[in-house]
Amino acid sequence: MLEDFLFPQMEKEDINDIWFQQDGVTCHTANVTVDLLRTVFDNLIISRNGNVNWPPRSCDLTPLYYFLWGTVKDKCYANHSETIDDLKHEIGVAIAAIEAHTIGNVLKNWVDRMGYCKASDSGHMNKMVFHH
Repeated sequence: MLEDFLFPQMEKEDINDIWFQQDGVTCHTANVTVDLLRTVFDNLIISRNGNVNWPPRSCDLTPLYYFLWGTVKDKCYANHSETIDDLKHEIGVAIAAIEAHTIGNVLKNWVDRMGYCKASDSGHMNKMVFHH
């Protein structure tokens, strides 16, 4: 994914000097993966084993985490795909079924989350209610 998609897209769009953020899940933070990320992002990595650690108990701030993954997973797991090709097809169907107004709500929610983070001065947020 990184070498086949992200890095070529960044080069195509001439994107430089940006931060790469990922959670601390072990499979995402193998030394070989973080070393590869460093070749492109240098010290601009927020991740376990990166230069800036993923904050403990941090709220999920990216729509992929707080919305898309759970939505797609629930729909795909319900169908009990038997092959990788079936699963890939189910993922495509699940993503295509997300309506435009839902995406709009998710993006509004993301803006709200950023506002809560800014208002908390990056500190602890006691009570947050998010919906999509």
